[in-house]
Amino acid sequence: MGKFRKEGKKEVPQVSTSSLPDIVYMLIFFFMITTSMRDVELKVKTAMPKASEIQKLEHKALVSSIYIGPPRDAKLGTESRIQLDDAFARTTDIADWVNKERDSRPEQDRQKLTFALKVHRDTRMGVVTDVKQELRKVGAFRINYTTLKGSALEN
Repeated sequence: MGKFRKEGKKEVPQVSTSSLPDIVYMLIFFFMITTSMRDVELKVKTAMPKASEIQKLEHKALVSSIYIGPPRDAKLGTESRIQLDDAFARTTDIADWVNKERDSRPEQDRQKLTFALKVHRDTRMGVVTDVKQELRKVGAFRINYTTLKGSALEN
């Protein structure tokens, strides 16, 4: 019978890293395909005002934005317009849009839905007041004004 003996220490073979770049490129490609950079294409200017006393929203998934400001395209004029999702809208369209937003959410989150007004700093308050009145008519009482951090006296 033969004897089994260990002669010297066996070294652990090195891990092959030749497939590592392929894996990295596959991950990068996956995240590029599945990530969306922006949900809405802005058609209005939104140079928001500054405020010193601001709070951060807790649940951003429960926020729907209403954009108000002058159109980016100068051909459409200089008066402030309302943008809901990816299209311009009138104040009469807000009720249908709010109901659509509520229907797209789970039942338990519908009452927690917050509507963020992203208003250009040079927009007249008449348009904002009209939007707020339409939101009140459909029972959307959770309204947020989106601002930038800073002093209101700064430009």
